[in-house]
This record gives sequence, structure tokens and C-alpha cells, in this order.
Amino acid sequence: MRNLRKILILSSLLAAAIQARAVTEITYWLWDNNQLPAYQACAAAFEKENPDIKVKITQTGWFDYWNALNTAFVSGTAPDVFTNHLARYPEFIENNLLVDLAPLIAKDKVPTNIYLGDLVKVWGREGKQYGLPKDWDTIGIIYNKAMLEKAGIDPKSLWNLDWNPKDGGSFGQVIAKLTLDANGKTALDQGFDPKNVKQYGLLINGQVDGYGQVEWSHFAVSNGFKFSDGPWATHLNYDDPKLAETIQWIADQMKKGTIVPAANARQAGENGLFAAQKGAMALTGDWNVRWYEDNAKFDFGFAPLPKGPVGRRTMFNGLADSIWVGSKHQDEAWKWVKFLASPEAQKIVAGYGVVFPAVPEATEIAKAKMSEKGVDVSAFVQEATDPNATFLFPITDHASDVVRITRAAFDAIYLNGAPAAPTLKAASQEVNALFQ
Repeated sequence: MRNLRKILILSSLLAAAIQARAVTEITYWLWDNNQLPAYQACAAAFEKENPDIKVKITQTGWFDYWNALNTAFVSGTAPDVFTNHLARYPEFIENNLLVDLAPLIAKDKVPTNIYLGDLVKVWGREGKQYGLPKDWDTIGIIYNKAMLEKAGIDPKSLWNLDWNPKDGGSFGQVIAKLTLDANGKTALDQGFDPKNVKQYGLLINGQVDGYGQVEWSHFAVSNGFKFSDGPWATHLNYDDPKLAETIQWIADQMKKGTIVPAANARQAGENGLFAAQKGAMALTGDWNVRWYEDNAKFDFGFAPLPKGPVGRRTMFNGLADSIWVGSKHQDEAWKWVKFLASPEAQKIVAGYGVVFPAVPEATEIAKAKMSEKGVDVSAFVQEATDPNATFLFPITDHASDVVRITRAAFDAIYLNGAPAAPTLKAASQEVNALFQ
């Protein structure tokens, strides 16, 4: 009997050891700490369905994330799966770093028509697919309720503002009215001091480049500007007068004091300045909703962007999960990517009320979750579901060089007072030379 018991114990230990050896660990990287709990929950659900796979999640801040990832590619230690961005993945394709998911999608008959808008399209090129959509984002306005009330501005009126680069439209009037100098004068009052502003009408990020997702793209496109003829274009239209007059308007407002000067927004950014109540309104992406919940200790609300001469427009962007071509566990990595792209996983993410998942029914869950916390995010959803209001993130090769060239141009305009038209024309020539 004693020998039998020993045999049973040894058999049990052996079985456990075999099972332990059979578990494959895959690594997954992301940059948003606000989303970490949601993806830990996804991993728990995935591991329950796939007990032979363990997901190890690593979260690193945005700037460190890309440096770490590039270093890991070079050293051969990159994660099996990682959160990818449209501004980065063209260069990953060029360097053959990503697995083509198209044959895997076809083999497993994974539906790709379940996502909002063209989110699948932007992650493909020439019949190959490098990611499946996980979420979407649009740009809107966040406002300080007390500051609007003090200025006598009804928050509902923000939904009907118009903008143009000639006089700023009703939007320009609102940000001027919300701007206060140290003596309490608004930018509409005689004697206003633009060099001594205590409350800006509008906050934007001080670090600007040629994509301008949050800072300027919506103004320019609503003015009739087009980045290019579509995804993977080999010519970018940075010399378009519609863009130049848009950027010049923003630069002029910085000088007038109604928009925070870029130099003042370099360190804290629009988020930090808004939380510190240095401005009445700020341009923001919907991925920041949770950040404001945690850091803005006052009542705030969200409104859509103003309508430009051709209507309201917002950049429509979406992240995806990609598989590193050097992964030694590509089968397991594909199972994880496929799960994250599924309605099941995206509903889990939605339940945390941090971002808007790519599957429409999950978007509604996220919207309701945010509403439970007293945050009305309908402005972002309304923009995303209006087919005339969105334009895709401009995907091209040479993205890092485009950023480098255009960032220098925007610094010259916003920091040094260079005129927008000739500065952008010169940058456009340099950018387009990359494709020749």
C-alpha cells in the first residue's frame, strides 16, 4: 500500500512536471499603463482557454517603448507580440520584422469585417496583413466647466462652433473670450497683455510634427488640406497653401496669447497644463479620458472639434497587435493576436472604460462604462461613426525621416517665428525627395 502511494505521488509529480514543461510562455509589450489591467484580464481569459500558453506582459512608457523595441529587434530579444502604431510599422515592414498574418487569417477564417471603418485596411499592404485592429481614436476638445461658466459660455454651444484660418470663426472668438491676462482682461478686451497670460483659451502640445494628429491635422483637413492621395502614397502635400494658412493661424494665435506658445507647452504638454488649470480648453485624443479622470481634480467635459470650411474632420487612427518575425513561438503568438482581435477580448477591454475597442458593440460598452463614471464621451463616438468626419492616419514609408524633417519645420515656425508658407514648402521638398 505504501509503495502504491509513493507510485501515485511520483506519477502526480511527473504529470505536473510534464504539464509545466508543456506550457509555452510568450511575451507581449504595450506602452499604455492605463490599459495594463485590461490586458492582464485578457491574458487571464486567454490562458484559461489555452492552458498550454502563458502570456508575460511588459508595459513601458511611450518614448522608452520604441527605443527598447528597436534595441530588442537588433539584439534578437524582441517580444513575440507587441502593440504597434501606424507611424512606426512601415519601417518595420521595410526591415522584414513583422509576420504576414494574411495566410493565418485565411486558414482560420477570421472575420475582418467586424471592425469600425477602414481599421483593417490601414494595417495591410499589397495583399499582406501586419496587424488586426484593437481600438480606434479620434480627437476632440476637453473643457474646464468652471472656466466656461465664469466666461458665460454654454458648453452645449461648443458642439456648433465653426473655424476658418482667416478670422478663426466662432471658435476663435470663444478661445479669445476664455483667455485671461494677469489683470483679468480677455483677449477681446482693449489693453489685453499677450505676454502675461494666466489662462489660455486653448492648450495644445508643444512638440509638433508633420502628422499633427492632435495638434493641427483636423484644422488643416477641415480647411481642405489632404496629406496625400491615400495610404502608401509616395508624395506628401506639405506645400499646400491650405496647410500653410492653417499653421500660420495657429502660430499667430500663439503670439496673440489665445493659444499656449509651443515653448511653454514643451515640458508639461497640453494634458499637464490642463490639469494644472492653465487653460480653459485643450485638444486631446480619446485615449486620454482615463488620464483626465485621474489627474484633473475639477469638473470637465468633452466636445467635438469645430467645423472648418469643408466640415468637421478628425484623424481616425487605430492600434493593432503585430507578431515579430523572429518569434520562436509564432503559433502561440498568432493565437494571442487572434484572441485580442476578437469580440470576446475587446469586450473585456471595453469593460475597463479606458479606450474604444475596434468592434462596434465593444465601443458601446466602453462608452457606457465611461458614462457610469460621469464622463460623457459621445463627442468622440459621434465623430468616429460619421463617415464624412474622419480621415485616416497618413501611412507612408520613411516615417521617421518625415517626422524629423517636419518637426524641424514646425519648431522654426512655432518657436522662432518663421513664416509658415516658405518653411513648409522647403520641408515638403525635402520630404518628397525621400521617395525619389
